[in-house]
Amino acid sequence: MNISEIDKDQFRVIADQESFNLQSGNFFEKLVFNHRAWILAVLAVLTLVLGYFGAQVEMRASFLKAIPGSHPFIANFLKYESQVKGLGNSLRIAIEVNDTTANIFDRAYLKTLRDINDEVYLLTGVDQTFMRSMWMPSVRWTGVTDDGYEGGPVIPDNYDGSAAAISLVRDNALRSGEVGQLIAPDLRSSIIYLPLEETAARRLDYRALSERLEAIRAKYENQGVKIHITGFAKVMGDMIAGLHAILAFFAGAVLLALMALYYFTRCARSTALVVGTTLLALVWLTGLMSVFGFEFNPYSILIPFLIFAIGVSHGTQKMNGVMQDIGRGNHRLVAARYTFRRLFMAGVTALLADMVGFAVLAMIDIPGIRELALIASIGVTVLIVTNLVLIPVMLSYTGVSMQAAQRSLRYETSAQSTGRGLWRVLGGFTGQRMALLALACALGLGAAGYAASRHLKVGDLHGGAPELRSDSRYNLDNAFIVHHYQAGNDVFVTFAVTAPGQCADYQNLALVDALDWTLRQLPEVVATRSFAAEVRGTSAGLNEGSLKWYDLPRNQFLINAAAARAPRELFNATCDLLSTYAYLKDHKADTLIRVGQAVEKFARENPSGGLAFKLAAGNAGIEAATNQVVEKANWQMNLGVYLGVILLCLLAFRSWRGMLCAVLPLVLTSLLVEALMVFLGMGVKVATLPVIALGVGIGVDYALYILSVTLAQIKAGDDLSTAYDKALLFTGRVVIFTGFTLAIGVVLWVFSPIKFQADMGVLLTFMFLGNMIGSLVLIPALARLLGLGRQRARF
Repeated sequence: MNISEIDKDQFRVIADQESFNLQSGNFFEKLVFNHRAWILAVLAVLTLVLGYFGAQVEMRASFLKAIPGSHPFIANFLKYESQVKGLGNSLRIAIEVNDTTANIFDRAYLKTLRDINDEVYLLTGVDQTFMRSMWMPSVRWTGVTDDGYEGGPVIPDNYDGSAAAISLVRDNALRSGEVGQLIAPDLRSSIIYLPLEETAARRLDYRALSERLEAIRAKYENQGVKIHITGFAKVMGDMIAGLHAILAFFAGAVLLALMALYYFTRCARSTALVVGTTLLALVWLTGLMSVFGFEFNPYSILIPFLIFAIGVSHGTQKMNGVMQDIGRGNHRLVAARYTFRRLFMAGVTALLADMVGFAVLAMIDIPGIRELALIASIGVTVLIVTNLVLIPVMLSYTGVSMQAAQRSLRYETSAQSTGRGLWRVLGGFTGQRMALLALACALGLGAAGYAASRHLKVGDLHGGAPELRSDSRYNLDNAFIVHHYQAGNDVFVTFAVTAPGQCADYQNLALVDALDWTLRQLPEVVATRSFAAEVRGTSAGLNEGSLKWYDLPRNQFLINAAAARAPRELFNATCDLLSTYAYLKDHKADTLIRVGQAVEKFARENPSGGLAFKLAAGNAGIEAATNQVVEKANWQMNLGVYLGVILLCLLAFRSWRGMLCAVLPLVLTSLLVEALMVFLGMGVKVATLPVIALGVGIGVDYALYILSVTLAQIKAGDDLSTAYDKALLFTGRVVIFTGFTLAIGVVLWVFSPIKFQADMGVLLTFMFLGNMIGSLVLIPALARLLGLGRQRARF
C-alpha cells in the first residue's frame, strides 16, 4: 500500500489489542503480523544456519579479479602470459647495504643475498623458471675479450667468497647489463625479481605470502641489510593486514550508533533491538556469501559498514513510528502494524534505490567490483527482511519505554504548537522568497561544482600504491626502488606478434627497434628494453666492442647468434612474439595515456604485413586498461543509477514533480563531490568509482521518507507548507538522525591505514550529509517552485 492511500480512519487510537481488527491492512501486513510467532521461529532457525556458514567466509585477494578481463589489453596479456612470464603479477625485493660506506660486493652481503634468494625461491606461487637475481644462473654477463665473445653466470658455480671471487663477481655484474635493472647504479643494493603464478584454479594466498615476506624481512634486516618489497601481491597483503584495524573501526561505529540512537530515543530496549537486528543482518549477509561462494576482499570488506549504517537508519524510522503511536495511546501491536502500514513501501522503495546504487557497479568490467555489487545487493535484500519486517514484529512484542514514547509525543506536540527552531527554518523554504533564494544558491553551487568537475581525471594522480598511505612501508619501499633503479615498478610492455620463427627477422626487428627508440624519446619513459636492443649490443660485442657496430646487422647469422644470448623474457620459445619493455617514471593517469597513445600512433604509422603491435602488459599496461574501463563505466554507472532512481521515484510518488524534487538535490551533491575529489587530488579509479553511485542510491532515502508523507498530506487536503511541517514532525528528526548515522558509520574510515578506505570515508561522509541537507532544504523549495503545493498530488 502506498503511503498516499492512507486515510485517518485506518489509524484511530486502539489501546486494547482485542479491539484491533486483525484482518485490516494489506495482504503482506496480515501475512507478517498474523503469523508473527512462526516468522520469528523461521528467522531464528535461518540465523543459526547462516551463522554457521558465515563463520567460514574467508578474506582473500586475487590478481585476476582485480583486472578487467575482457579489455583488449588484458586479453592480449592473458593470451601471451604463459609464453613470456612476469608481465603482470610480480614482486621486486631490493636488498640494500646498511653500511653507508660499503657496497654489494662484500662477502657478508653476498651471503645474505644468497640466503634470501634461497628462501624466496621456495615461496608458494613463485614461478621459479623466470626468477631473476645475481644468484640465479639465468642472470649472465657477456663480454668481448682477447679470446673472443665470452660469458657466464654473474656469480659462477665455483664462487668461494674469497677476495678474488668477489672481484670477479664485481666485474661480471658490471658487464651483465643489469646495472639499473637488477643492480642499483650506486652499487649499494640489488633486486630479487619474483614472477608469480596465479590461475582461477590455483589462487595465491596473499595474506600468507605477505606475512612470509615480512618474516624474511625481519629475519635478515638484523644481518646488516635493509629490505624493500614492492608488487601487487605485497599491496594486497598490506591491505589485508590493515583490514584488521577495520574491526576496531566497526566496533567504534556500533558504539557511536548505540550512543546516538539512545540519545535520540531515550529507550534502551528499542536501541538495543535496532542495533542488534542490524548486526543480525550482517550475520545473514556473511552466511549467504559463504553459500553463494563469495569471499571478502580488500574492496568488499567495506560493505558491512555501509549495510550497518543503512540498516540502523531504516530501523530507526520504524522504531520512531512505533514510539509515536505508542505515545498516542496505541497498543504496541497496533503501533507496530500502523508503522508497518505507513512506512513499509517507502522503506522498500528506499532500499531498492540503495540496491540500484550497488547494482550499477556491476557495469564495471572488473570481477572484484562485480562481486562487491552482488554482495552489497544481497546485504540490502537482507535488510528488507530484518529491518523492515523483523524490527516491527519484534517491537510488537517488546514495545518501547512508555516514558520515551511520551517524551517523543511531547516533542512532536511542542514543536507543532510553537513552530520554533530548526523546523521553522526548514519550513520557511516552502515560501516563495526562501525557495528562490535556496534555488539560486543551489544553481551557483552546481555551476561551480560542474566547472571544477571538468578537471577530474581518471586514474592515479600520485606515485606509489594509492591504496596505501604515502608514508606506508610499501610506498617508502616503492620510492626507494624508483629512485635507485631505471627499471622500476611501473612497466609498460608492448607485444609484437609475427609468424612462427620470424621474431628474429631483420624487417621485424627494425620495426621493434624503431618503437624502442620512439618510447625512449618520451619524457615519461626512464628506460627501455627489447630484443632489438640486445641484438645491437651483441653486434657491437662481436666486433671488438666498437660502438660503430652498435646497430641492427642485416646479416641473419649475426642476428641468430644474438638470439642465442638474449634473455627469454624478450621473446617466446616459438619465436613469434617479441616484448618491448618501457620503464616509466610513474603510473599516473597522464603518463599512461601518453605512453599508450605513442605506441598506438606508432603502430598506425608503421603498418606491416608481417608484424602486429598489440597492447599491453606489465603493471602499467594493466593499469592503463583499468583506467579505460573506469572512464567508460563512470558515465554508464551514473546514467544507470539516475535512471533507476528516477524510475523508482516515479513509481513511489506517481508524480513527475515529486520525482524532480527528489532527484535534483542528488544531482547537486554529485557535482559537488566530484569537485571535492578535484580539490583533494583524487582521481576516478576502482576505489573511488563506487562512491557516487552509492551516494545517489543511499541519498534518495531522505527524499523518499520526506516526500511520501508530504504528498500524502497534500492529497489529504493540506497545503504545501502544512504538509511539509507534518512531514518534518513525523520523519524529519529521523532523516537528520539518519544522515548523521550514515556519516558516523563511514567517517571513522578517515583514520584507516588503508588510503582508499579513508578516501571513501571522506567522500561518503560528504555525500550523506550533503544529500541530507539538500533534501531538507531543496525539496520544499523545489516543491514550491514546481507548483506541488497548489494542487493535489496525482498518483
